[in-house]
Amino acid sequence: MSPLSTLNGSDATSATVLLRVSGLRCAGCVRSLERQLEQLPGVTAAAVNLVTGTAIVTYGSSLTSPDAIVQHINQGTFQAALVAPNAPLQLPPPSDGKPLAALAIGLLILSSLGHGIHLLPGHWPMLETMVWHWGLATLALLLPGRDIVREGIKGLWHGRPNMNTLVALGALAAYGTSTVAWLWPQLGWDCFFDEPVMILGFILLGRTLEQGVRQRAQQGLRSLLALQPLEATWLPSLECREPWPIPVSQIQVGDWLWVAAGDTFPADGTIVAGETLVDESMLTGEATPVLKGLGATVLAGSRNQAAAVTIRVERCGQAAFLGQILELVLQAQNRKAPVQRVADRVAGYFGYGVLALAAATGLFWWAIAPHFWPNLTTPLLPLKLALSVLVIACPCALGLATPIALLVGTSRAAANGVVIRGGDVLERSQHLTTIVFDKTGTLTSGQLELEAVTRYGSLEEEEVLTVLASLEQESSHPLARAIQRAHGCAELLAVTDLTTELGLGVCGWIGEHYYQAGRLAWLERQGIDCRDAHPSTTHVALACDRQLVAVCTFRDRLRSDAIETVQALKNQGFAVHVLTGDTAHATQPLLAPLNLPADAIHTDLQPHEKLALIEAWQAAGETVAMVGDGLNDAPALTTAAVGISLASGTEVAIDAADVILVRNQLGDLLKVLSLSHATFAKIQQNLLWAVAYNLVGLPVAAGALLPLWGVSLTPAVAAACMAFSSIAVVVNSLWGVNAFTHSYSYRSLLRTVKSDSSIGKSNT
Repeated sequence: MSPLSTLNGSDATSATVLLRVSGLRCAGCVRSLERQLEQLPGVTAAAVNLVTGTAIVTYGSSLTSPDAIVQHINQGTFQAALVAPNAPLQLPPPSDGKPLAALAIGLLILSSLGHGIHLLPGHWPMLETMVWHWGLATLALLLPGRDIVREGIKGLWHGRPNMNTLVALGALAAYGTSTVAWLWPQLGWDCFFDEPVMILGFILLGRTLEQGVRQRAQQGLRSLLALQPLEATWLPSLECREPWPIPVSQIQVGDWLWVAAGDTFPADGTIVAGETLVDESMLTGEATPVLKGLGATVLAGSRNQAAAVTIRVERCGQAAFLGQILELVLQAQNRKAPVQRVADRVAGYFGYGVLALAAATGLFWWAIAPHFWPNLTTPLLPLKLALSVLVIACPCALGLATPIALLVGTSRAAANGVVIRGGDVLERSQHLTTIVFDKTGTLTSGQLELEAVTRYGSLEEEEVLTVLASLEQESSHPLARAIQRAHGCAELLAVTDLTTELGLGVCGWIGEHYYQAGRLAWLERQGIDCRDAHPSTTHVALACDRQLVAVCTFRDRLRSDAIETVQALKNQGFAVHVLTGDTAHATQPLLAPLNLPADAIHTDLQPHEKLALIEAWQAAGETVAMVGDGLNDAPALTTAAVGISLASGTEVAIDAADVILVRNQLGDLLKVLSLSHATFAKIQQNLLWAVAYNLVGLPVAAGALLPLWGVSLTPAVAAACMAFSSIAVVVNSLWGVNAFTHSYSYRSLLRTVKSDSSIGKSNT
């Protein structure tokens, strides 16, 4: 199941689609498109990301369709396209901003000549004529400013004013007023054709610089996306000697693909012909190539080094391990933090407020100010101040404050082995007070080893293991895997009427005998006499026809970084608890090195009891993070404020979690907490800057300083301030979120246990 289909908790009739959207300019555009989508019958939720240019839409599959959603968007001011389910995920190609930057600088130079013509040596009659200034302004509006004017007027026409609307109105008003003053000089008005040219020059230059910094912020994500090959070589049969090149989007599960030496594997698959060395350094961080032959698993993004091989596709596109990681990262950047939803809502109404303020500014300086400051007012002063208000207002800074910080933070997290499902997760992480760990497979390695088999019946040890392995053959629980490893490769027995009681045991028929396997306490509740069995460690008891026949005991060990991680959490003031279904006798000696108080270790718990503890702590005012990896951890992971799963966990646990530790290292939990603080510090700084900029800039542009100090802003200077405000937010986010970058590299993204740690695949 795709991560996108499970993340929103939608029901069976709901579906989610990822769209590429063009035409997004500011937070007002984001809110406008979200409102447009929410008005479409059948759409239940929509999240638009300004930075990545994507939209995730949840809809009722019986009420509308992806094609209808795209058509609905394309009828307005934006353009959308579907992302094919099997296609490699891609960001829009980075644009070359040099031509636009050169054009913007040219406009600024030419418009500056109009202001400083007297400073040039010699005589320049053409530059002194009004025709030159009118022509320059006309060409600037018709050519480089055409898209801004068109999109701005279209947004106003549809009742959704945005940043382009404000700039377009400012530039057109300056141009129109100057044209009237030129054609009717008897009015005594000044011509200021250079102002719209400078406004457009500053806006275009600001957008170019901002786009460059945005692309730099996306470098981490682009390096991950670059692991995906775009083409594959398809074989119609294993005997075929004429392979066909096809796009990766056309690969299907079960296809045979021929991969030449030096090529990148285009899908997750199994080698069915040939033997080679596989370079997995981009996935696992291991520099030494791995020898792989028939039956070996290969992952998309790894490189075939030695010889050509043929693979059978097991998972492809967004279903592959790499594809799911990348899909989760892109989705996370569309899942908004509550603070971002507030900012987007404010920015959605920002345009209306600025239009009203500009009108009020003009009216004040035309009708009221002359009575108080007659020496300050001129015929065009009200208009110039109103234009300054229009172009200095910056919904972009407000709209970019959160998503650009989240883009940097979540991309760097993913590049270093942690997938965070959204900004809301980072925001909740700020308030955590309690960290709760599952024991088996989370604090411990999960690689349980059979310690002893104590027999109470006639079955031999080998028969006991065969029966247990047969009963547990469909389970991914660490105890089940330990039994399967101890049993080896011997043939399993057929089991009928198999029943599983989550966290307790399994039962079923093998031939004419009824077997039950699980904890002794569970068997006793089934009426089985277990008085002779007293294991002190982790165990699985086996009963045949309601008679105890054997008890298998297992030993485990703590993960190498468990002690350090728990101690660091305690030092940071977190309350740490451990939940386990094992007995106290088995748990306490194993967890002794953690130095946790006795009341922090909770044993003999069933899944619903783990859930009840989480609910009780949260009802008492604690904010709880649950760290687990098993099927029985899923309810607790969902209920906790932040659910954290290891990538080696079950598919259900991964789907229930908010954070996935791809490298299966507990130490990355500390990085998650550090990253959340660093990211939200930047978000708060960005929002503070955006709000402060507008609170200060708008009054200054409206002439608040003019009566006291004679200071006012021309529309061109106001445009420069607006461009600078957006750039400042992006630069602050890019340079600020450094918590994850000191000791890791992008190549460590998928450092994980190779064969059984895949996201979206149960370890069976």
